[in-house]
Amino acid sequence: MPVRIITDSGLDVPEACYERLTVLPLGITFGTKTYADGVDLTNERFYELLIEGDELPKTSQVTPFAYEQVFERVREAGEEAVVITLSSKLSGTHQSAVTAAADYPEIHVVDGKNVTIGQGVLVLYALRLADEGLSAAQIAAQLEEARERVCVVGLLDTLEYLRRGGRIPKSVGAIGELLSIKPVVGIVDGEVVMLGKARGSKNGRNQLHQQVEKHGIDFDMPVLLGYAGLSDKLLMKYLDDNRAIWEGKVDEKDLPICSVGATIGTHVGPGAIALAFFCK
Repeated sequence: MPVRIITDSGLDVPEACYERLTVLPLGITFGTKTYADGVDLTNERFYELLIEGDELPKTSQVTPFAYEQVFERVREAGEEAVVITLSSKLSGTHQSAVTAAADYPEIHVVDGKNVTIGQGVLVLYALRLADEGLSAAQIAAQLEEARERVCVVGLLDTLEYLRRGGRIPKSVGAIGELLSIKPVVGIVDGEVVMLGKARGSKNGRNQLHQQVEKHGIDFDMPVLLGYAGLSDKLLMKYLDDNRAIWEGKVDEKDLPICSVGATIGTHVGPGAIALAFFCK
């Protein structure tokens, strides 16, 4: 039986991958206007609005009704499906999927316990397993085991958006900007956490590199790199400074790079870079 992979716009993967996925959009609201993420709001336009605005946008979860509509199409097509949602600790989207799937035994819901490219590498792994002919139940079981190995580490270029979102005190944000503090963040047990702080971009990239080396990359599994904003310049600088990670393992030209979307971009702001991989 064909297996469809369903996910939400909390993930980020290279553009070419989207044609193989069913992606349900979260809502992104700027002021009084709500956009369907990835449908009528591109990442480029999102960052333009984010930079221009004084207030952070609000995100809204995928509804159970939206999932039910997709699940009904899966049933009508004689398929089964695996749904991989962004972390249940970051959005109610996972619960919406679980609620909607109650009457559809052919649907298997997996809490991705991640977001952006971390959710992305899990989805890419699901596509690989589907290509290998595994059933939806088998894919879901393997994903639930493999998700514990997913590592996401990122370097923020500014504290401004954490301050605006109330995730750090205004005084800390002001001092941090003055001292050019660059936070290193990660996803731990489905939540965004601070892994360290560095003074200046070079020290920040060094600390990001240390986090990657600490965990070790399994190059037999999907790897993704992401950048937030309108340019990948900072990510390219990181790659140039840390070629030793990739040399002899993968051609740098083959490293999959994608833009980080609105779900996490709202909080990290432009200029952030991130890596997602499965730990050895």
